[in-house]
Amino acid sequence: MPVGEPQMSQPPAPPAPSDRPVIRLLPGHDRRLRSGHPWVFSNELAWSPNLRTLPPGQIVRLESATGRAFGAFMFNPHSLIAARRLSPDPEVVVDSRFLAARLTAAARVRARFFTSPWHRLCHAEADGLPGLIIDRYGGVFVVSAGAAGAARLEAELLDALDDLFAPLAVVARDEGLARTLEGLPERVTVLAGRLPERLELEEGGVVFPIDVLQGQKTGWFYDQRFNRDAVTALAAGARVLDLFCHTGAFGLRAAAGGAERVLLADRSEPALAIAAETARRNGLAARVEIVRAEVFSLLERLSAGGTTFDLVIADPPAFAKSRKDHGPAVKGYEKLARLAACAVAPGGLLFLASCSHHVSAEEFAASVARGLVRAGREGRILRAAGAGPDHPVHPQLPESAYLKSLLLQLD
Repeated sequence: MPVGEPQMSQPPAPPAPSDRPVIRLLPGHDRRLRSGHPWVFSNELAWSPNLRTLPPGQIVRLESATGRAFGAFMFNPHSLIAARRLSPDPEVVVDSRFLAARLTAAARVRARFFTSPWHRLCHAEADGLPGLIIDRYGGVFVVSAGAAGAARLEAELLDALDDLFAPLAVVARDEGLARTLEGLPERVTVLAGRLPERLELEEGGVVFPIDVLQGQKTGWFYDQRFNRDAVTALAAGARVLDLFCHTGAFGLRAAAGGAERVLLADRSEPALAIAAETARRNGLAARVEIVRAEVFSLLERLSAGGTTFDLVIADPPAFAKSRKDHGPAVKGYEKLARLAACAVAPGGLLFLASCSHHVSAEEFAASVARGLVRAGREGRILRAAGAGPDHPVHPQLPESAYLKSLLLQLD
């Protein structure tokens, strides 16, 4: 059996529910569901007073206006995304057994790509568990419930994880805009077990400390792992600039990959302190320089001084955290591309990324192209990529492919 694949016990299934609440679509609003879309929006439902009193996260039977059953859905009367599909079977029993089956399937997919249990185990709708994110750090599991239905299944989820993996600890990182939109409070807490005194991850020969309680997201950005691999493969002998470096994942991997010099830049002093300690502990400090700076100002200073690099990496936080940020974000990516391109030596490489959900891949690429023109640089796209295979995308939710990246070579 592949590493990290669970073994699932088979207790007898409880009887299927027969009194599940029924909600119906308005006439003519079933086209998306018939095409396989997993969401129902609030303006597509035939509302009634009883519907509005159902508790957030209630599992319901969803039907068309003519009575056609579309399956079992998690329902939230207070959310724009009012219903999220769990199963095409409207009478499916949703318990720890159900969750264990979905997690087993997800783990088997990951076992095809990863030889150790350090990856995203569950990526919401694409793994059949709407609103649920689970990142695995060996025996530590970090859970993020971004939908009321996922939050309502917490006890069953803990039972499923215990049956499948016997985790050392399960941590809740329930934060962010998705929780707010679902009417859920934020929290960070240990749900089960006990965290080890020190948690470390090895990637590309570099050992990084992981803080699952206070680190960004769940403690590590697994989504960029394959992109870090691609960039590191091009770093030997290069002068590298890592912008928005956070704790230095891209830049320190480049240093380990044989870069001549690496400059890490970020405005977060705590993150840079971690990067400095990681460089020291991995024997990389002699080739790594760290500067605390606002990235756009730093790039302007570098350009004014004529300083260039063979490889420039820019992986910023989301410029568009909501729809209202879309316009400024598009302009921000254009500005970043322009300034970063000026820091690339002739013949050098530029890696740019966007994790803004509200900026499409096409819009991001267009912004980068405009930035290159404004910088007076020509070049070519060598690679366009998103997140790794442990961040799958539901076929009917292409907009959930939030991560975009471009690797370019500039003349």
